[in-house]
Order: sequence, then C-alpha cells, then structure tokens
Amino acid sequence: MPESDHLWEPGETVVERFLRPDGSIGQHHPLRVVSDDGRVLFGWLPMGTPIVGSRLADGRTMREARLEERFRVPRVPVADTWHGTSTLRMIPEGQWSSVWWFFAPDGAFLEWYVNLEIPLGRTASGPDRIDGVLDVVVTPGAGWRWDDEDEAEEALAVGRLTAEQLDRVRAEGERIGALADAGAFPFDGTHTDFRPDPAWSAPQLPVALR
Repeated sequence: MPESDHLWEPGETVVERFLRPDGSIGQHHPLRVVSDDGRVLFGWLPMGTPIVGSRLADGRTMREARLEERFRVPRVPVADTWHGTSTLRMIPEGQWSSVWWFFAPDGAFLEWYVNLEIPLGRTASGPDRIDGVLDVVVTPGAGWRWDDEDEAEEALAVGRLTAEQLDRVRAEGERIGALADAGAFPFDGTHTDFRPDPAWSAPQLPVALR
C-alpha cells in the first residue's frame, strides 16, 4: 500500500472529497483526524456535522427519484448535514474501499458500512475518492450483504461506471466479504468501542466550501 506525502495530525480537520468521473466535486465530508500514518487515515464524522451534499438539479434527493433517473438527471451541490449515525472511517491509500463504523446517537456500535470506491490519492486538504456506487454492509452476528446493486447496474448502463471499474469494485466487495466471514480485521470488534476525544467539537468545512 503506497504511503502519501500528505500526513495529518490527530485532531486536525481534513475534507474527504467525493469526485465524479468528470472531475467535478460530488460531496465534501469534513473529518476529525483520529490517526494517520500516510497509509491509513482514520477520521471521525459525528452526526450533525455540516457537509456539502448533492441533490438532483430539480431539488429531489436520490432516493426520491426513480432508479432510471438517478444517474441521468444532473446533480448540484447543496449545504446539508450528516445525519442518522456518527461514523469512524478507515481510508487506506490506494485501496478500493473505506470501512465506516456506524454508531447510534447514544454511542452504541451498530454495524460496518463498506463504501466501495475508486481511490484518487490525497491533496493537502484530504483524501479524494470516486464513489463506486455498490457497497457492502456487515452486521454483527448476521454476516454481510451487498447494498445498492440496482444502482450499480444503472450506473453501468449510463456510463457512470465502466465495466472494468465495476468488476474491480465487485472484486473488492468479495475480498471484504471474505474478511467479514472470517471475523478478521476490521470486522473483529476492533474500534467498536470507539469514543472521540471529548474536547473535540464537530469538524467544520472551510469557509469557502460552506
């Protein structure tokens, strides 16, 4: 796994950018750095953190649109808030996935969400990725499953992903599934008791991105 020239200290804020294949920015997620060794970044995104999200240009969310519209209607950036869960993210350099530990509002660990992604390296402000659409969910005691398979096929149909990219994303999902089946790291209970530094406030987006 390659080591990056960009290193961040615990407590710093970085911005994870999700780019679209044309290079435009899809979303910005600010993360509080938990640890970083140049190879693997751990970042914290608590519930209620302001983010830059995206909607369809007509104002609908992705889930409000029919499947066949989700990758055909243009999208626009919108001010939004990370809601539902707090997440600890493990983002390895050069790897086609990041692992998100989901925590309930009371701090209880819920499950792992594995965002399958195309890695684009780091900038001085944070890691850049392209969302691979297809994802994996790992639930304690219940194994793993694919998520958003229908969206992945639609993304392929409209050229949002190439066949080669989707094959690589699926292979990464299978690798992750094998780790989950074996109860191996990161699905061995590591970090399921994670608590952020109580002195940390929610990470903030740079003023230019708000």
